[in-house]
Amino acid sequence: MRIALDAMGGDHAPGPIVAGALAALKSDPDLQVVLVGDRHQVESCFKETPPAGIELFHCTQVVSMEDSPVVALRQKPDNSISRCWQLLAEHKVQAIVSAGNTGAMVAGGLRLRRYLKNVRRPGIAALMPTLRGPCVLLDVGANVKPKPEHLYQYGVMGSIFARYILERQRPTIGLMNVGSEEQKGHDLAKETHALFNASPLREQFIGNIEGRDIHQGACDVIVTDGFVGNVVLKVCEGVFDFVMKMTTKELLGALSQEKAQAQQAIQALINRYDYHEHGGAPLLGIDGICIICHGSSGERAIKNAVGVAARYARSRLNQTIVQELASGPLQVTEED
Repeated sequence: MRIALDAMGGDHAPGPIVAGALAALKSDPDLQVVLVGDRHQVESCFKETPPAGIELFHCTQVVSMEDSPVVALRQKPDNSISRCWQLLAEHKVQAIVSAGNTGAMVAGGLRLRRYLKNVRRPGIAALMPTLRGPCVLLDVGANVKPKPEHLYQYGVMGSIFARYILERQRPTIGLMNVGSEEQKGHDLAKETHALFNASPLREQFIGNIEGRDIHQGACDVIVTDGFVGNVVLKVCEGVFDFVMKMTTKELLGALSQEKAQAQQAIQALINRYDYHEHGGAPLLGIDGICIICHGSSGERAIKNAVGVAARYARSRLNQTIVQELASGPLQVTEED
């Protein structure tokens, strides 16, 4: 299993990226990781010669977090994100992983148009914690102006993801909206609602859900546009961080006699829901595996992201997506 890892992507690259790659190799000796980036900077992160399983792919440019994705990809052709996509397009790797500029990662895939057959737009899927176990939220940033058919396909891909990765036999699907009533929402929501009701997924579709329903576990798959999904994801992360800090402060103050035990319990809770444990979010709908990580990802997050990429590649998730979209109600046309 060969995975290309953007060594220059992230707030603190390349150090944590290289460390994460080494940790991933220890967990899965069948992996081969191609570190894509400036050779001199990457090599400086190794205390000795890179071990077997690590390969370096040199490039001279980086897309920063502040860069405009489309402009940067055009003006910096030898950037690490484009080179990762190049390796995937040439079938030299089975998956790519980056903690770099999310817009550039998505745009890189769009430029190559390496979509799976019958996929109209790829979408980023994020795992969200609920009282019933994790659910899938998509899109969280790839497509901020979707059409109803795009959201329907997110429902298809999210359902397959939930079956294969979350092991839900018959995943339920909900549409993010401002109210649960069928007539609520803007035209996009109403048209998407009607499309689901007229599709093979109608028995799995539970209708509209609201933001407060997410962590209650109202459904296994939540479909929304990339703008709303990204806001929801980051608000939830911020609220979790705030609540855990306040809870830690209050509990440790009240339990001074049992401070060590309290710290362990709180840390276990944080680890359970911390995004570092999931590693990153897959960009579903592309021909290959692409995992997009937080820009602040450290060694543990990168290690887990590489492991997730390998797991998805071995699951044959993409083959199932192609098969189920082929039997659905939508056909891809050139104008899509």
